[in-house]
Amino acid sequence: MKFRMLLWLACIISFTATSAANAEGINRRRLPIADPYPQKVDKRLPSQVKMPRQHVVEAPKGAPNVVVILLDDVGFGAPSPFGGVVQMPALQELANNGLSYNRFHTSALCAPTRAALKAGRNHHVMNMGSIPEIATGYAGNTTFVPNYAEPVAEILRLNGYNTGAFGKWHETPGRETTAAGPQTRWPTRQGFEKFYGFIGAEENMYEPSLHDGVTIIDYPDREDYHFLEDMTDQAIAWMRQQQGLRPDKPFFIYYASAGSHAPHHVRPEWIKKYKGKFDKGWDVIREETLANQIAKGVVPPNTKLAKKPASVPNWEDLSDVQKRMFARQAEVFAAFTEYTDYQAGRLIQAIDELGELDNTLVIYISGDNGTSSEGNQTGNWNWGHMFNGIPETLEAQLEHYDNWGDQNTYPHMAVGWAIAFDTPFAFTKQIAGDFGGTRNGTVIHWPEAIKSKGEIRDQFSHVIDVAPTILEAAGLPMPEQINGIAQIPMQGTSLIYSFDNADAPERHKVQYFEVVGNRGIYQDGWMARATVGLPWEAPKKMHSVAKDDGWELYDTRNDFSLANNLATQYPERLEAMKRLFLKEAIANQVLPLDDRLLQRLVPSVAGRPTIMGSSRTQLDLYPGSWNLVEDAILNVKNVSNSITAKVDIDSSQDANGVIMAQGSRFGGWSLYIEDGYPAYAYNYLGNLHTFRSNKKISSGNRKIRFEMDYDGGGAGKGADVRLLVDDKVTSTGRVDATVGTRFSIDEGADVGMDRGSPVTQRVIGDQRFSAFNGTINKVTLEIYP
Repeated sequence: MKFRMLLWLACIISFTATSAANAEGINRRRLPIADPYPQKVDKRLPSQVKMPRQHVVEAPKGAPNVVVILLDDVGFGAPSPFGGVVQMPALQELANNGLSYNRFHTSALCAPTRAALKAGRNHHVMNMGSIPEIATGYAGNTTFVPNYAEPVAEILRLNGYNTGAFGKWHETPGRETTAAGPQTRWPTRQGFEKFYGFIGAEENMYEPSLHDGVTIIDYPDREDYHFLEDMTDQAIAWMRQQQGLRPDKPFFIYYASAGSHAPHHVRPEWIKKYKGKFDKGWDVIREETLANQIAKGVVPPNTKLAKKPASVPNWEDLSDVQKRMFARQAEVFAAFTEYTDYQAGRLIQAIDELGELDNTLVIYISGDNGTSSEGNQTGNWNWGHMFNGIPETLEAQLEHYDNWGDQNTYPHMAVGWAIAFDTPFAFTKQIAGDFGGTRNGTVIHWPEAIKSKGEIRDQFSHVIDVAPTILEAAGLPMPEQINGIAQIPMQGTSLIYSFDNADAPERHKVQYFEVVGNRGIYQDGWMARATVGLPWEAPKKMHSVAKDDGWELYDTRNDFSLANNLATQYPERLEAMKRLFLKEAIANQVLPLDDRLLQRLVPSVAGRPTIMGSSRTQLDLYPGSWNLVEDAILNVKNVSNSITAKVDIDSSQDANGVIMAQGSRFGGWSLYIEDGYPAYAYNYLGNLHTFRSNKKISSGNRKIRFEMDYDGGGAGKGADVRLLVDDKVTSTGRVDATVGTRFSIDEGADVGMDRGSPVTQRVIGDQRFSAFNGTINKVTLEIYP
């Protein structure tokens, strides 16, 4: 309580400059701003009464437009403006006319960064210690964004801004994404008047599952479709309409790109630009990137490459075939990243064409964490293998060499590239105690307010500093109360102090880091850390949370890359830093530390509630039930189960289409009828097993049932299967292995069609999404624990 009171006092002091808002006669510290009560009228005729002025909440005079661009899984050493090999001209143009921050930090994981960014509070305070897919029941990790810490979008909206979010969200628990709600943690209930994008962690760029507001929509039906172009079109269209109607009203755009999170989906013409660029390998790329960073002044001249982990092979030790395959993975990632920047550049250009760029505060963060090493040692043509703990062979990957990055792949890259794109650091995404996991090059551009051009700022900064920066720029105070609920203060520090003073002492002096047990603490230039495990290593335990061992100490003032561990030289300082971490951890509800990762994908293991609870074994579904993610329905994995459909078949045509499907072309199952023959397909991570009835189904009311008798004995085991029509067995068979952890992160279950990418890897019938041409009365899922 004392800690929060101190933060509250600091918050009030820091925003005294905005007390001018009171001169307007408006109390902006209590939102929403109350409508005035009308005065009593005692005159009979309109001519006797002066027309009152209509009450309208307006932003403070001169408040700028605000655009936050956030990329995904792009590390510090990837973008060309920060010395990397990936060309990012839009980011470079902003850097040339703005400021580049080379000590800006994120949280080392997607959703935690996003929650902290939008709220100005630490990620555990926002209950977003990890991602919704591995949430637990502990405070700090529930992923329930609290209403006592409303995001900056809501503050801007209630102060006269129009607000729009486009792209990736990843802050809503899966069980809250259905018609059953609640919709409290959806974008349109978190301050945004407009949302267009996807709710979860990742998406297929060619066949995505999308929402407009809270409504499930189909992606545009065109051959050259790509989601990044689509989301940019939507953002531009919304902004143009808003400015056309109200050019006097500022806008806030949260442009959360899906690039460059896996799957690395990009068209061949972009991949061609990087052909051969990575043949020299990740070790040489690291060396060349550091040289570029030093030459550009992005890092100090004495910066050394942090030592690469021993579990990552030297490029020269790989076979020629491995080199060829791995180089291709990097070509596609680099192409996807440049394409991502190109689309962000289209938004910036559209703002410029409206004449609004000078008066727009643009904060372009080139990643929500370090580059992802979640492709493990080999990378993946189908990233679903990683989630289910199944390695891919080089031979299987080579089969997809030519089409790597197209709609028939769901690709990721090997860990060696992640470390190269995080140069000069040693580690990657998920490693919260290493700047390879948390440092992302950031550019701030606001010509009307920033006199300095093309300069670097090296003050320590963090994603929680974004919201306070926006509020100060807009001339708005931090509210004490929103919707009648007292607000805890923002914990970040506005960066405006550094805009025109390169030598200003940094104000963000202490910052903790923690994700899945990997942790660190920064204080006045010193960094202490403990790394529990590396994502690509099996077993993944280097040190123990229980023992609290493995702590290291770095002087970041003289060691930019964390290459020189000083733990033995300064044991007393290290102990003091460890005590400080514990203090911050308690204050920010970080404890208990939970270092499980993939195990927590299973709700019962993580202690995460689901709609179905622990005892429900039957679920009835009806047409119009679409995109039900795995945390929202019965879990048919690792258990005997059945699907029973009651349908009405039209006598005038052969029945065609999907009755129900779950997952995607990269993993899932589908119950369907094709040319009159009932069938069931089990997609084992890209390998299709089909069981087809031996005779056509007749017209009228029919019952189709599929039964799976699971072997038991652990996860991912085999099963005997049966297909029945009107209780008569029409097909039997076996699958020797089943998906044990996750069919798909974001692509859910559909009744009456298979939206997104098809489980059957093709369209059934002649309708889009294999829509069923008969009538589905009900589909019943049952599990038999």
